[in-house]
Amino acid sequence: MHASAPEAEHAEPWSVRVDALDPRAAEHIASSLASQILSHARWERIVVVCIGTDRSTGDALGPLVGSLLTEQLACSLDGPSLEGVDIRGTLDDPVHAMNLRDACDDLAAAQHTHLVVGVDACLGQAEQVGTISLGLGPVRPGAGVNKSLPPVGALHITGTVNIGGFMEYLVLQNTRLSLVMRMAKVIAQGIAAAMAAVRSTRGETLACLAHRDLS
Repeated sequence: MHASAPEAEHAEPWSVRVDALDPRAAEHIASSLASQILSHARWERIVVVCIGTDRSTGDALGPLVGSLLTEQLACSLDGPSLEGVDIRGTLDDPVHAMNLRDACDDLAAAQHTHLVVGVDACLGQAEQVGTISLGLGPVRPGAGVNKSLPPVGALHITGTVNIGGFMEYLVLQNTRLSLVMRMAKVIAQGIAAAMAAVRSTRGETLACLAHRDLS
């Protein structure tokens, strides 16, 4: 299980929390994420690392997001394109406790050219269940269930899928699938729209620079 500690999303100066039931939740995620990605000037590719396992309902949030984004990538003509984005962690090929360190080693080799966004489930207070948080700094997999795993990402997105503080493994396994699916769809839609906005903005910037050079 990888559920992240809820404290991680408040440890950095920038953070945003949205309710998955908000009709504009994906839009809020997209605008916030895009602005943060654009503020990181030096990157060539974006890597979205979706952490978790389909063996636990609550912990399946990450792999569900990864699979939805992979489907979006395959059907880019029907929605925002994810060109230039690598997706790690799906239902078929999850990134979990057993292979997370290897995945981090692979990313470390390209840390100067890749901007990594970590996605994971977390446990929190009752009033936070069903909310999605974005923040600066890495996601900290396993912290919510007292596991020591490497942090992932320059930016993080976490979804609070259930209440923390007691019997965390059992809580994750008894999390409602409908809630996790709803949150995964909102996160995936937000990420896809953010990437489209980033690509459009960077394209306009490059076009302006090229025009200025030719003037």
